[in-house]
Amino acid sequence: MAAAHDFISVFDMFKIGVGPSSSHTLGPWRAALDVINKLDASGKTAPVNSITVLLYGSLAKTGKGHGTDIAVMLGLMGYDPETIDVGIMDELISRVSTKQLLDLKNHGPINFDPAKHIAFLKSESLPFHPNGLTFLIELKDGNKIAETYFSVGGGFIVQEGKAPDQKENIEVPFTIEHANDLLHWCMKTGLSISAIVFENELTRRSESDIKEGVLNIWYAMRDCMYRGVHKEGLLPGGLEVKRRAAAMNKRLLKDAAYDGYDAWVSLIQQGGNDFSYILDFVSVFALAVNEENASFGRVVTAPTNGAAGVIPAVLQYYICFCAHGKSIKELEENIITFLLTASEVGSLFKKGATISAAMGGCQAEIGVSAAMAAAGLTALMGGSQRQVLMASEIAMEHHLGLTCDPIGGLVQIPCIERNTMGAVKAITASQLALQGTPDFAIVSLDKVIQTMWDTAQDMNSKYKETADGGLAVHVPISLSEC
Repeated sequence: MAAAHDFISVFDMFKIGVGPSSSHTLGPWRAALDVINKLDASGKTAPVNSITVLLYGSLAKTGKGHGTDIAVMLGLMGYDPETIDVGIMDELISRVSTKQLLDLKNHGPINFDPAKHIAFLKSESLPFHPNGLTFLIELKDGNKIAETYFSVGGGFIVQEGKAPDQKENIEVPFTIEHANDLLHWCMKTGLSISAIVFENELTRRSESDIKEGVLNIWYAMRDCMYRGVHKEGLLPGGLEVKRRAAAMNKRLLKDAAYDGYDAWVSLIQQGGNDFSYILDFVSVFALAVNEENASFGRVVTAPTNGAAGVIPAVLQYYICFCAHGKSIKELEENIITFLLTASEVGSLFKKGATISAAMGGCQAEIGVSAAMAAAGLTALMGGSQRQVLMASEIAMEHHLGLTCDPIGGLVQIPCIERNTMGAVKAITASQLALQGTPDFAIVSLDKVIQTMWDTAQDMNSKYKETADGGLAVHVPISLSEC
């Protein structure tokens, strides 16, 4: 029987938040919100005199491009990344910069100059994880508080010196630490991977809450994609990257008119099943999500923001090109199966390796997302439990060693296009697994997870989201924002 901390929920793997980065935006945002909530809960009622935030390692080197400073300020103000109106963020931050006052949650305004009170310590790093940040809080009674957090990927945070929070001390029916454990339970019970996950989720939520919650995750992904497909212009940050999803969508649909997501899907389906047409639309789906992510839009970690386009692109591919004639109820069940299956594969990588590019390079983000998407698609296409795991292994095997070298420290080049590649690889991996025989597979999912972790440890730090190597130095662009 697994303890609560052994189980990573689908609602942990898929978090609704704000772009552009789960580790550099969402994680620090949640850390800031956590530190101010814990300050209030501690009973220390003295007013806050000042707060200084220290950013270390990768957070310092690429934090400007990722909006880490913006995220920290919004968190300290008490805004939740899942529910904030993204349309007011610019105004809130502009007000802080202009007035040099931060409206601290439950404490009112304090003097706060972002240039002075948020320090980017580019030459310093903390030993536990490259994404570290410290909050130095001084109360008006003279007491001082220092709290350090680590953003460990996918929006997950760990407070220094403390075990990850355990919301509930509840055991789950199926202990899963490795892929072999998952396969064991599937073979013993005859249950699918998604059914195993569902049974574990039932220890925390009702059946209806699970289904509604998972569908809400998809709706957030879908809405992000649909918004991205209809926005043009340049992405923020100074690189002047042009949005492409909208223009591609218009061209592919021959400028046909439609109103709403369902009509859009119907129109796509009418275009047929030509290989290049399908391939182009998979790219459109992925580009749309990550262009929204790069624009500080509402997005779902899957398992990270930088890789947020792969899973919705593959699921949208299934809906548009593989699910003709299915009822709404059947499609909803398919979506739930896909996301539950994908989340379990993601949790295996988080437990056995990492989902943080700052720890493992882009193999930990695009590679993991491709493995998750391949698993979900294979499950929907009738693959066995072993074929599902085989698809995941294939997808990751061909992302091993992938570096993270964002130009200008922004989640744009090569990140946005890389989501299209991850989605296509996931679909190909699924096809290979469905046509393969797991009995003859040489490499297991557990072996590829271990290999990924070994590779991550061997990888030079300049290829781990620092913008110190690769394209980031061979395409030298000086940006004041970065």
